[in-house]
Amino acid sequence: MVLDTSSQADRERLTPAALEAMVNLAKVWMLSAYEAAALLGVSASTWDLIRGGEWNQTLSKDQMTRAFALIGVFKGPNLLFDQAMADRWPQLRNAGPLFDNLSPVEAMIEGGIPHMLEVRRHVDALKL
Repeated sequence: MVLDTSSQADRERLTPAALEAMVNLAKVWMLSAYEAAALLGVSASTWDLIRGGEWNQTLSKDQMTRAFALIGVFKGPNLLFDQAMADRWPQLRNAGPLFDNLSPVEAMIEGGIPHMLEVRRHVDALKL
């Protein structure tokens, strides 16, 4: 089954799992509240509600796209590296052209959804 992020029903059904994954990802990657909020495309106050389990809304199409891209970026390094390196990789500076001496987290915040999807494709290609 293919996820249609424009489908309200799919987003309502998948939002709780996506939010749980984002909270866990933020912990593992040691994201600041600003970084987590910026990556998910929410305000800092909304992120605080999400992190505390107090946000009961449905993710928008863009927010769901961000969450799924980030979950994919999270999975890739865990297949390539040992756990410690996989957890650190998103915060490490990267001299590659995709990152331009920024960390993957910084590059994805700066580049938004298009760059998140590009990083996801990059990580997926490394797994081959």
